[in-house]
Amino acid sequence: MPADRRGERLRALAPAFETEGVDALLVTSRPNIRYLTGFSGSAALVVVTPRDVLLVTDFRYEEQARVEAGAIARVVVERASAWDRLFQDLAALGPLETIGYEAHALTVQDAGRFDAAGKPWRWVAAGAPVERLRARKDAGEVAAIAAAAALAGDALRDMLPRVRPGLSELEIAGVLEGALRRRGSEGHPFPTIVASGPRSALPHAHTSRRAVAAGDWLLLDFGAVVDGYCADITRTVVVGARATERQRAVYEIVRQAQRRAREGVRAGMPGRDVDALARDLIEAQGLGDAFGHSTGHGLGLEVHEAPRLARTAADPVPADAVVTIEPGVYLAGTGGVRIEDDVHVSADGPVLLSDGATELIELV
Repeated sequence: MPADRRGERLRALAPAFETEGVDALLVTSRPNIRYLTGFSGSAALVVVTPRDVLLVTDFRYEEQARVEAGAIARVVVERASAWDRLFQDLAALGPLETIGYEAHALTVQDAGRFDAAGKPWRWVAAGAPVERLRARKDAGEVAAIAAAAALAGDALRDMLPRVRPGLSELEIAGVLEGALRRRGSEGHPFPTIVASGPRSALPHAHTSRRAVAAGDWLLLDFGAVVDGYCADITRTVVVGARATERQRAVYEIVRQAQRRAREGVRAGMPGRDVDALARDLIEAQGLGDAFGHSTGHGLGLEVHEAPRLARTAADPVPADAVVTIEPGVYLAGTGGVRIEDDVHVSADGPVLLSDGATELIELV
């Protein structure tokens, strides 16, 4: 990531010091560290003030930290205790009285280090100032998510012809994950969900050894990662037979609800209003009780981040958010359908980042 983009993010964070009532912010969330500094390693502590950035890491990441974050942060490598070195170097950042920390990202054990350090700083739980910045994506972030979504779509098209009755969910997941890796995904942003038959009625099913039977629903929820940014896609297909009339009817309800929300989402809409675009249609068909989760969520360095598109989400969707749109209908004992795409909520309206290929697929 270019240093100027990181500089813009740090400048955008500056008002948060006054808002939070702090002189500095201790950042321990790995996605937030990457967002602000570019460092992508698994171990670091970062302190940001209105003037300086300090990054403390260990020997494993010495070269990586200097390459990725050296242009924006003072990088310190500590071979013993990173926390002890952090407290030691805080004094070099100037007169600091109140330091905010990310309560959602810090363990109770690590928070206990503040008192144990015996230093004269006052530590307070900050809100989520970095997450609020991350909700708005810049052009580079949108491009990375779009690339991940394109990669994921290509991988799905590559693996679907290999799906047939008799394969287990785990075998199908292996084929899909292999296709994702071959096409360049840096990893899997969450455990791939492959759920067949009655198990597709479990919205977050664990992929199992169950063998797929002819006529089964097959729900595939998977993602890809490009430059650290995630795509999240769900497709539901019928395996080994033509869909029944009931399967077609349920699928079409979900497809229409998903399309209505992905085309209707706008910057400034409360998250609950976006949710209603999909939910109202499903409820009107008498299936509201079968749609129990939210319509979507933000997407970026994490697969679940702000904003939320849920019945209880009053906050407006910010311009340039990237969100998933993923309504579903789940019928216990029978099966379920979920359809998910990734959408950039631009100032001019929604822009589909994934392929939007939601016509019913029958693998016969």
